[in-house]
Amino acid sequence: MEYRCYAITMPPKKILLVEDDLFLSSLLKNRLQREGGFEVSLARSGDEALTLSESFKPDLIMLDIILPGKSGFEVLEEMRSRPGFKAPVIIISNLGQSADMERAGALGIKDYFVKAKTSIDELIEKIKTM
Repeated sequence: MEYRCYAITMPPKKILLVEDDLFLSSLLKNRLQREGGFEVSLARSGDEALTLSESFKPDLIMLDIILPGKSGFEVLEEMRSRPGFKAPVIIISNLGQSADMERAGALGIKDYFVKAKTSIDELIEKIKTM
């Protein structure tokens, strides 16, 4: 009897990165793709994030709060109101006040990272374990 072994490869997990800072977004996107094997789509505004979240169907959304157009809070509120929206959301922001963190928590985020207090290495490792 002859046995054959087949490798089953899973498609990469998809991340929607919503960040308007060109340097940070490029750095995060490249490292997530290279080190995590993720498929990353980049949105630079709130409106672009809403459009991409519909077409890209991300497994995770990394969302900044201060964005051109709609803020990250407005984006999150609109996404949460959509039927069938399931992707976990983590916040990456320079806003670190407890009121901002509480508001994000009330909107059901998975985690909140303050850019000034979190290294890129820490962030990438956290994403890889999610």
